[in-house]
Amino acid sequence: MALDSTVRALARWHDMAASRDLSKVGEIAREDVIFRSPVAHTPYHGREALTLVLNTVIKVFEDFTYHRQFTSDDGKSVALEFSAHIGGKQLKGADFIKFDDDGLIAEFEVMIRPASGLMALGQAMGAKLEGKIDSYKQA
Repeated sequence: MALDSTVRALARWHDMAASRDLSKVGEIAREDVIFRSPVAHTPYHGREALTLVLNTVIKVFEDFTYHRQFTSDDGKSVALEFSAHIGGKQLKGADFIKFDDDGLIAEFEVMIRPASGLMALGQAMGAKLEGKIDSYKQA
């Protein structure tokens, strides 16, 4: 049953990403979800932080496309390979999503390469999120 919940949540995630509107991602995430950004040392905590960052980044990315999906044997962890452009820089990345037993996102981590794409992303996101995101960091 938990696997069915995860499959439904992941399908909803893909629908949101395809529509470029992640404003409701909190509906498929735990309240205490942990988000690890490729440009921040300290993780962000909570649905509001996850929603703020992901809904902002999907609008900053140009030509965002998922290419491949890898799922763990238990079906609760997924890696999604993507590509996008930002500020004239091409990048590749991976979203690592871990679901809990209820099919809710418990952890979300993003990795991006090359460094030039990551730096362009950091600059664009910093400009959009300045003063809005730091309160979601915990030591």
